[in-house]
Amino acid sequence: MIGELHHELELHVPATEAWDLFGTLRIGQLVAEELPQLFQSVELTEGDGGVGTVLKLTFAPGVGGPKGYKEKFTKIDNANRVKETEVVEGGYLELGFSLFRVRFEVIEKGEESSIIKSTIEYELNEDNASNASLVSIQSLATIAELAKSYLNKNNPSTH
Repeated sequence: MIGELHHELELHVPATEAWDLFGTLRIGQLVAEELPQLFQSVELTEGDGGVGTVLKLTFAPGVGGPKGYKEKFTKIDNANRVKETEVVEGGYLELGFSLFRVRFEVIEKGEESSIIKSTIEYELNEDNASNASLVSIQSLATIAELAKSYLNKNNPSTH
């Protein structure tokens, strides 16, 4: 079973500013600081933010789905502003998923606006097909909203 979920949100900052957040480790740091209701911790376990970097995500108690997992940065395309991560240990892999990929894409909309497109792609063996209901785009939507608020607050051109 293969599935895909999407979320898009307009940001009132240039694409380059949005990418400076999403294309680096800063988004993980921001999430860890500002979303304790979702994430208990986001730890850098390997790398420096480039391809091959591994983060250990631990979800807050009460958050549905897996308790946590390790994800690896598998693609960082600065020219097209695309970052992809894949679960490499624990979490969804323990629930019968053979692939769980998150993609952030920053799309230029205008000189002072951009769109953050968040995508989850997954593959799940048929024996565990009912676990597809555990996949939700909501946490990525929450991260996008947090990023929008943070970028607006820290963007001199919006003041």
